[in-house]
Amino acid sequence: MSKKVNINYNNLNFELDLVKGSENEIGIDISSLRNNANLITLDPGFKNTGSCKSSITFLDGEKGILRYRGYSIEDLANKANFLEVAYLLIFGELPNKKQLHDFSNDIKERAIIDEDLRIILNSYPRSAHPMGVLSSLTSGLVAFDPSAVNIDDEDDMYDAILNLLAKIPVLVAWVYRRRQGLPLEYGDINLGYVENLAKMMFQRPNKKYIQNDTIVSALNKLLILHADHEQNCSTSTVRIVGSSYAGLFASVSAGISALWGRLHGGANQAVLEMLEKIQNDGGDTKKFMSKAKDKSDPFRLMGFGHRVYKNFDPRAKIIKVAAHEVLKDLGIDDPVLDIAKALEKEALEDNYFVERKLYPNVDFYSGIIYKALEIPNEMFTVMFALGRLPGWIAHWREMRMNKEPIGRPRQIYIGENPRDYISLTKR
Repeated sequence: MSKKVNINYNNLNFELDLVKGSENEIGIDISSLRNNANLITLDPGFKNTGSCKSSITFLDGEKGILRYRGYSIEDLANKANFLEVAYLLIFGELPNKKQLHDFSNDIKERAIIDEDLRIILNSYPRSAHPMGVLSSLTSGLVAFDPSAVNIDDEDDMYDAILNLLAKIPVLVAWVYRRRQGLPLEYGDINLGYVENLAKMMFQRPNKKYIQNDTIVSALNKLLILHADHEQNCSTSTVRIVGSSYAGLFASVSAGISALWGRLHGGANQAVLEMLEKIQNDGGDTKKFMSKAKDKSDPFRLMGFGHRVYKNFDPRAKIIKVAAHEVLKDLGIDDPVLDIAKALEKEALEDNYFVERKLYPNVDFYSGIIYKALEIPNEMFTVMFALGRLPGWIAHWREMRMNKEPIGRPRQIYIGENPRDYISLTKR
């Protein structure tokens, strides 16, 4: 793209290149601005700043579009399995039968955790927050595989990716079972990725495990829907940590910590906490809908609307169906879930919420599913992290393959001007 933008400053004119993306997004390349004009831009929260060029995910919040490598989220969630999507995100194309078979088998062969890591897990109190434990254990993997990944060696890179995809589901299941007081499980190497995750989590020691296909399908969709979401907080964290040449495990551990926050991955946990608050208050959903409309009321309706999507979250449309399928299949009678269904109905029919496009989002419905599966609130974000794993890996790989420079944002200093030191006796 040959067009440029001109900036006039101190009677000098500076030309900046325009960069056009494959979906016709246009950005201004300001990388030369400081050197040429001694200017930087100020953009708190980086809401209007592109930190990189990426070919992984396209998101249009105004139109409610989400695509992985050009494939619509609707097609992938309804037709693909999670490992297909992971392969697509990381390597750029959907795998053929042989590639998927080899990919799956290579992961299964690495799905063993060093027993010393089990000792580390058991050293945490059962009350420890699962996200803190998962982040720590992911960092701990580095100790058992300390060699740096040679990004110029395809086999070395592939092996690191497989190790993370293989071991994190085991850690997720172990964190869950440790919290529930259940024996730790490795599942069954003959099962698929998501099927084995379900068995590792839900198998009970005193009865035969029977797979529930509705639950497996819902988990598969949840993981796919969470697999990537462009340059969000945790993905940006993985990229900026990785830009220092930190290893894959360390970078992903940092991403897990970033995801922990209530404004990011912790939102689905906040949804259930809100529903439980409404239940403890008597379960009057209309009362809380009115509170949500009152700007002077501190109550906030969690799980509705989205920072990026200004229309219906496309992921929510998909997972809404899965949520109702799970509730129907399990025949659950839970007052908290009844409150969730009442809130959903009222929000979709209330002009206040419809006009402001405050529709139920993916966090709302994912929280309902996890609650139905009797997964503790504190584990919701751990499940989110497992889904986001392929996206983090894909962005780390893309950043390293592109040899992007180390991340180093600038700032506008607003502190004190130079002043003289005053000795301690005179202060």
